[in-house]
Amino acid sequence: MCALVLTGCGGAATHTAAPSTTTPSTTTPSTPATTTPTTTTAVPTPATPRTRNWFELDAGDCLTALPQIELGAVAVPVVDCSEPHAAEVFLRVPVAVDEAVAGVAEQKCRAGLTAYAGDHADYSVTYLIDSNQDRTANAPLPSTVICLLQSPGGQPLTGSPGHE
Repeated sequence: MCALVLTGCGGAATHTAAPSTTTPSTTTPSTPATTTPTTTTAVPTPATPRTRNWFELDAGDCLTALPQIELGAVAVPVVDCSEPHAAEVFLRVPVAVDEAVAGVAEQKCRAGLTAYAGDHADYSVTYLIDSNQDRTANAPLPSTVICLLQSPGGQPLTGSPGHE
């Protein structure tokens, strides 16, 4: 439905109406005229990814691509989890230097997945290990395992099991 409302100001105007062959409508003074505003809906555009350093990723961050650490890449593209993404960070867990090995990282991530995603066992898990050691023994847990969930088939994810 479309309504057109015209308003005007100014001097006298002349208007001559042609004779009508239809029956004029009747309105009662107690019934106010109403108009319906028209709205337009914009087509949503995909969000532009922002970048974060991979070692600063937090639970709930969704990545459009995994960081290419072996190539020296530091920045990783991050989007809202409602956008298609390759992986989602679901856990950061500090570990001792001598424990930052594949077996411990895998164990910590698997245990954290259930806490984050509930009974969603249909995700594959990968992880990054940030060994930001200060070499002074002031940090008993100087390494951090950053756990990521992904689609087992490599398909893009949309949404977040941690926010459902």
